[in-house]
Amino acid sequence: MLIDTHCHLDFPDFDRDRGAVLESARRAQVRAVVNVGADLTSSRRGLALARAEEGVFASVGIHPHEAKGSCPEALEEMRALLADPKVVAVGEVGLDLYRNLSPPEVQEKVFRDFIELAAEAQRPLIVHSRAAADRSLGILKEQAAGRVPGVVFHCFSQDEPFLRRCLDAGFFVSFTANILYPSAEGLRTLARVVPSDRFFLETDAPFLAPSSRRGRRNEPAYLTELAQEVARIRGCEFDAVCAQTTENAKKFFGIKIDF
Repeated sequence: MLIDTHCHLDFPDFDRDRGAVLESARRAQVRAVVNVGADLTSSRRGLALARAEEGVFASVGIHPHEAKGSCPEALEEMRALLADPKVVAVGEVGLDLYRNLSPPEVQEKVFRDFIELAAEAQRPLIVHSRAAADRSLGILKEQAAGRVPGVVFHCFSQDEPFLRRCLDAGFFVSFTANILYPSAEGLRTLARVVPSDRFFLETDAPFLAPSSRRGRRNEPAYLTELAQEVARIRGCEFDAVCAQTTENAKKFFGIKIDF
């Protein structure tokens, strides 16, 4: 069995067939998903979906692209949403200095606000970091280490020295299907060397579809292709990858579900 630890099923891409997408995931043995919030509206929708569907859990947060729209009232509502047992994490939050759709100083303030919220609520943190690796890690080591019960760099795309720094800080990483892309040999190396108890898998659906489905919408069901590739890279059985990453995700997010 598998857990998709990061997807966006609340996005409009799934409005016409969300139920069918979830059923397809279940048939593919993806028995749980974490629907990750990107702003206040997305976080509300994600929690509504989690409340309505067995095996769906939610996180709440404001993506750095949307940081410019954050306000104290939004933060207070996020705090209230975190009281729901179906909300298992804070995120995705962080820094994106590649596209800079929100001013960097605003991104950092919102990132720090949500680190504090995660520490207060004792929920793990899902981090988005693009073109901001050193700054993101520095803030997390300064403000989150020892205070937040877990930190994961989602869609990990850095190099091996940065991976080692994350691991040394006690953080996790998550891989997406971009490791299947022909140009991703560096990521495949990281998937080979990361300790078995410090990573999990995600689709980031509707983004980053596997190579076999490039140009199409990604879905949680396609997580099996990623798990198969990770098994090949690591030279182990597919079932072993499924079991280990599922156990890692259950512990990290506090997901209590029997498979």
